[in-house]
Amino acid sequence: MSRWHDRTLSPAERADALLAGMTLEEKVAQLGSAWPGNQEISGNVAPMQDVFARGEVPFDQVRADGIGHLTRPFGTAPVSAADGVARIAALQREIVSGTRLGIPAIVHEECLTGFTTLGATVYPTALAWAATFDPGLVERMATAIAEDMRAVGVHQGLSPVLDVVRDYRWGRTEETLGEDPYLVGMMGTAYVRGLEKAGIIATLKHFAGYSASRAARNHAPVSIGPRELRDVVLPPFEMAVREGGARSVMNSYTDLDGVPAAASKALLSTILREEWGFDGVVVSDYWAIAFLKSMHRVAATAGAAGALALAAGIDVELPDTLCYSKELTELVRSGEVPEALVDRAAGRLLRQKAELGLLDADWAPRAAPVDLDSPRNRALAREIAEKSVVLLANDGTLPLSARESAGKIALVGPCADDPLVFLGCYSYPNHVLPRHPEFGLGVSVPSLADALRLELPAAEITVHQGCPILDEDRSGIAAAAVAAEAADVCVAVVGDRAGMFGLGTSGEGCDAPDLSLPGVQDELLDALLATGTPVVVVVVSGRPYALGRHAGRAAAAVQAFLPGEEGGGAVAGILSGRTAPSGKLPVQVPRVPGGSPGTYLAPPLGRDSEGISNLDPTPLFPFGHGLSYTTFAYSDLRLSASEIPTDGELSVSVTVRNTGERAADEIVQLYLNDVHAQVTRPVRQLAGFARVPLEAGRAARVTFALHADRTSFTGLDLRRIVEPGTIEVLAGPSAGDLPCTGSFELTGPVREAGHDRVLVTPVSITPLPG
Repeated sequence: MSRWHDRTLSPAERADALLAGMTLEEKVAQLGSAWPGNQEISGNVAPMQDVFARGEVPFDQVRADGIGHLTRPFGTAPVSAADGVARIAALQREIVSGTRLGIPAIVHEECLTGFTTLGATVYPTALAWAATFDPGLVERMATAIAEDMRAVGVHQGLSPVLDVVRDYRWGRTEETLGEDPYLVGMMGTAYVRGLEKAGIIATLKHFAGYSASRAARNHAPVSIGPRELRDVVLPPFEMAVREGGARSVMNSYTDLDGVPAAASKALLSTILREEWGFDGVVVSDYWAIAFLKSMHRVAATAGAAGALALAAGIDVELPDTLCYSKELTELVRSGEVPEALVDRAAGRLLRQKAELGLLDADWAPRAAPVDLDSPRNRALAREIAEKSVVLLANDGTLPLSARESAGKIALVGPCADDPLVFLGCYSYPNHVLPRHPEFGLGVSVPSLADALRLELPAAEITVHQGCPILDEDRSGIAAAAVAAEAADVCVAVVGDRAGMFGLGTSGEGCDAPDLSLPGVQDELLDALLATGTPVVVVVVSGRPYALGRHAGRAAAAVQAFLPGEEGGGAVAGILSGRTAPSGKLPVQVPRVPGGSPGTYLAPPLGRDSEGISNLDPTPLFPFGHGLSYTTFAYSDLRLSASEIPTDGELSVSVTVRNTGERAADEIVQLYLNDVHAQVTRPVRQLAGFARVPLEAGRAARVTFALHADRTSFTGLDLRRIVEPGTIEVLAGPSAGDLPCTGSFELTGPVREAGHDRVLVTPVSITPLPG
């Protein structure tokens, strides 16, 4: 038995033993990947996929010396679970039997809204997960996704997206976890834990700065400063590495101040590995290394692009092998590229393969078909969807079941009877199945019309599209208004249909010029609101849209961020009153469509500046906002100390009481304000949160353990510091409604907060008697 087969050795020892016996060609081959079947499909699920597929090398040539990764054997074209298992087994056997060393490949798949394959559960989008403010629920979902993937032979999932939203116009806003780095970090880390504990390698993306692109255009340059990078963009990645144990990171496509992330040693080596201690594998985003030549133009040849990426710290090229191939091997052999760089990257990948059991002498494909849309999965999808729906406004029209006159409901809008509007751009029905209409959606996805009829069987429900989602066709608006006028209540369902590269109104490459509702949907709402019938506006979207044009005219407003296959029932349950709404906004809802792309994380000059600018960026609904069918009262904020040293800790507690007549969850939020600092600081920044279930009339004491490190920021000299001074503490139901306030003093010297600083604010909930 070869030494690298010995399971009594550590994964690192086994990797070193294998590496010592490999040829240069075999080592370089481990840094590549293959996408069998890619050249046979039409349409793009990755940028410029059709262009790269035309030059793809046949699989038997790619795997001649071995291979690092197999790309999306389940997610490329429709296959059943059984056929997918058989396909992976056949490809792995070909690799093992056809190469000298017989090392299997790591199989990776997308899992942004669940396992992206035919017939698998389509969960809500990440923006909807964030609206739940429930990390434990997200972890349970991720574990379910991982168990399904692991059962059919998949090893790695390309998720979660930890990009912090900086401009809502960006098409990939739906894939993010919102605009606050602490919320993104907590929810993303929970997802990572769920994948990793079930044996699937989590891949953090996109490292780093992707969501801060100019004008919110996909792949556009990023020109943020080092302080914004350190204080807003990077913290979620650091948390997921340190607290979540993520074993893989994927680079961003963008350039950061002129340096492409795929060629940035500062990002991929200095920060990620030297500062944070990451010891996993960095994989490239699809064709990101080739883009160094074709798009960024910082390399003249494919080999030179490969050399740049390898030196920066990218270990594996995805989704196929264009730059980590023959040209790179020749550069190594000539001495232009140190072989030690190849050994470094191959060693990391081989260590991971040892951890996965792929270096075991008795390894064989072990997988079995499973029910990828099981009752367990659907129940989880439903729970997340229900907890993610946000009630923005309500004059008492909702819930519908409580109204004496809701017998005739006009259900109007382009999203009223289309199940696809609930699904994200990386869901299989939107991602791949448009090219295969014979498969339908692959899973059961009731539309809102279907769900509302089941929810309110006694109601007379008529459905009218009114207008398309995007096309400027106004021909149906008048008839929709007539139907609304004849109804007791009108439910207007507007928003997005996700797609890829301009084929949708939300999703990768579907960036928005402004934050008006797509097409003529605002005009449809104008016509409906003019009828005098109470109108409940339901926005089903992948980004927040500006609703100020309709403010004060709608009877109620509901926001659902692409809530997945169970979204119809979830929204219907909120409308009927079966479910008490409890979601909170992970992004603001703007008042006007232009002039306010900034998020709530703003210093004083980023907020309303009367007498300085005529543009008021105050949102219509603030970060963290969300109503319920009951009411909550906050009181008795207490701090355990009035001052602590810059390395100290104190507790902050507040009482929240359900003052209404039905049980519901409230999400208690804690914010900090650094009153004076050496650099400008956000006026409000989330420091902690807790989802608190409360029966009618009951109360709970919510206590946050706040370490001084949680006040840290990047100072004038670009070191992260804790600075003495006054910290204001605020608690309440949203960033715009913080009734309980207090303050404490940080005392002592300025202290540097390094990589071992406290990243999390633990919270405890104590029910109160009576």
